Amino acid sequence: MTILSNTFGIAARNFTAWPELPDAKALVDYGVRVEELGYDSLWVWDHILLGVDPHFPILDSLTTLTAIAARTSKIKLGTGILVLPLRNPVALAKQLSTMDQFSNGRMLMGMASGWYKREFDAMGIPFDKRGKLMDENLEILNRLWTEPMVDGKYLAHNISAAVMYPKPVQQPRMPILIGGYVDRVLQRAATAGDGWLTYFYSPEAFAKSWAKLRNFAKEGGKDPDKLLNASQLPIMVGPSKAAVRDEMMDWLNKEWDFPEHSDCSRDSAIMGSVDECVEQLKAHLAVGVQKIIFVPYKYKMDQVETIAREIIPRLKAK
Repeated sequence: MTILSNTFGIAARNFTAWPELPDAKALVDYGVRVEELGYDSLWVWDHILLGVDPHFPILDSLTTLTAIAARTSKIKLGTGILVLPLRNPVALAKQLSTMDQFSNGRMLMGMASGWYKREFDAMGIPFDKRGKLMDENLEILNRLWTEPMVDGKYLAHNISAAVMYPKPVQQPRMPILIGGYVDRVLQRAATAGDGWLTYFYSPEAFAKSWAKLRNFAKEGGKDPDKLLNASQLPIMVGPSKAAVRDEMMDWLNKEWDFPEHSDCSRDSAIMGSVDECVEQLKAHLAVGVQKIIFVPYKYKMDQVETIAREIIPRLKAK
């Protein structure tokens, strides 16, 4: 089971400009184009409700990835992230297994316990039990994907003689990266998942938490060298760092959340000329980042193309 090393994906938020409604076809076309440009993977956001202004439409991530899978053949398809406690794990196991079948084994799962209480309230799911639900839902997914028959009693699910086929194409299942930043979540990523999906971390912050994950894996009897990771990084390529800084900071301040008490930071932003961006990105690879998921400035296609043609080849060069 591997997604590494060093590979380069791209994020896709479910909008193309600022329309009142999402342009679903344009998003699928985006997926086709990034495959043509040679990106390893495409990652979409997954929220049911948001409360931000300016707002943006979010299509269902799994439906979106299914549509992109039908138009592509090589690019891996990831969720960055899927809020697992908001999903019925039995139905989700069937849906994701089917998607892995249709895509011929291209699914990558980024999952987390969530942090928007309003989403949980609207869905009728207790926010204060999201950690327990996260652990149980992960267990249910794993068991349905890997065991011939499943029995078990959980908080919200009484599973009896459950048989689920077909299993995912990827064996024993598709990779699962856990998103989050507190120690309990890092431990979950190291022991219940296959690794960690970060969000806007500096190299120093990444290195600190990655060392914790490796230690949690050792304590849990797992080989830390088999852990996977992927780091989502905002990027804006332009004449120089000074020339693009104000625009980039304005975008990050208006459209992105930075959780309290986390190491997520605007300082993670990759900015400047191609040379400047390459040097900043090399610092992430140097501390052990295996997969960089670019979050290009406003998802502009000129940014996407510049990254693919001028930055990634230099990062891959020995």
